[in-house]
Amino acid sequence: MPSLAHRFKASGWVYPTAILSFYGFLANCRVAEPFLTPYLIGPHKNISAEVVTNYLFPIWTYSYLAVLFPVFLLTDLLRYKPLIVVQGLSLVTNYVLLCFAPGLPAMAFLQVNYAVVTATEVAYFSYIYSVIPPEKYQRATGFLRSAMLTGYTVGATLGQLLISLAEGMPGEDRTVGVTAQGEAGRHGGSCGGEDVNHVTRLLWRSFRESYASRQVICWSLWWALATAGYNMVFNYVQLMWDHIESSATSSIYNGAVEAVCTLIGAAAAFAAGQVEVTWAVWGELALGSFSCVGAGAVFLMALTDNIWACYAGYVLFKASYMLLITITTFQIASNLSMECYALTFGINTFIALSLQTIVTAVVVDESVLGLDIVTQFIIYGSYYAAISVVFLVRGIYTASTHYRSPEQTQTKEPKPESSGDLLYAERL
Repeated sequence: MPSLAHRFKASGWVYPTAILSFYGFLANCRVAEPFLTPYLIGPHKNISAEVVTNYLFPIWTYSYLAVLFPVFLLTDLLRYKPLIVVQGLSLVTNYVLLCFAPGLPAMAFLQVNYAVVTATEVAYFSYIYSVIPPEKYQRATGFLRSAMLTGYTVGATLGQLLISLAEGMPGEDRTVGVTAQGEAGRHGGSCGGEDVNHVTRLLWRSFRESYASRQVICWSLWWALATAGYNMVFNYVQLMWDHIESSATSSIYNGAVEAVCTLIGAAAAFAAGQVEVTWAVWGELALGSFSCVGAGAVFLMALTDNIWACYAGYVLFKASYMLLITITTFQIASNLSMECYALTFGINTFIALSLQTIVTAVVVDESVLGLDIVTQFIIYGSYYAAISVVFLVRGIYTASTHYRSPEQTQTKEPKPESSGDLLYAERL
């Protein structure tokens, strides 16, 4: 009688989905992350809130932008395994720095090191799309993101319990939920022997193939715009909480809040992987509607002086983003050939980081405006409101066109055929 592991492997998609889900759960089970800011500005590191806001966190943004481009190109050359190993080693390095390294320079280096961690997440998501059939994309994406968010929920819950019981523990490095996604090939070897000009031509061919689809352009646009805004809110929300109610004088529930919102986000991501919707018709309207919810939540966080209202706004904001990014990921994948996943996801994330870098340089960096945290959140809310208007208008137009001429939207764009001589077109 075949073993359970053998049956999983024979299923074709369950085994790789289960393995990657397990990895995602463990990698995101980060107990101390919700308390990073109190840890940095507290007696452990004794860094001022202004320095954390206007100096340390912008370093991560700039470093992430610099590292991401070579990383998503190397994903196609080295495959996923070396990048996941690099990510794991970088996470260990961050723990060591946070626990034992004193001084501001060490914390600045930590931000650079964590840029490597977040950039190498390119190897996690789209790898699954290269080893499972396209009809399983939606379900697999829901499982993967649910596993990641469940891991984050478990870590945040445990962290809150430790804080509430006054056990005390050192802080951990910050994750940006960009939830950045990427691809790796079917095998772990390197490409080898490719001429630089030939590689460039192949990448350009992949780029043209990826963005020839109107659906891919639409979903990618939301991905880039919304992820930039999400990263900004996620990076600085702990400073907003500390502004409303200082962690030095009050009990903090950052871990409980992160646990609740990621648990809701996990449920939403799982549901998104199961429901059947004609996304070609309703996708843009959904993007606009939930982006509007996110904008309202950010404005609530910016304008309230009640910490519980701010917590509620964050829960609503993060859960809505997790729902939409799950849908966006499998919708883009379903319109691509296998060879284009890493490049497309990498470019989308690169654009998001470019936008985030511009906002950081102008709004946050102390050498330019260096705005206070409340003004920053008002700007982030306005940014999300603009996104919602664009996609609501487009969504209303698409839906009305469908009702006038249903036959125009019933036919899905054909998925591009794989190009046999593309850089990473290995076959089993």
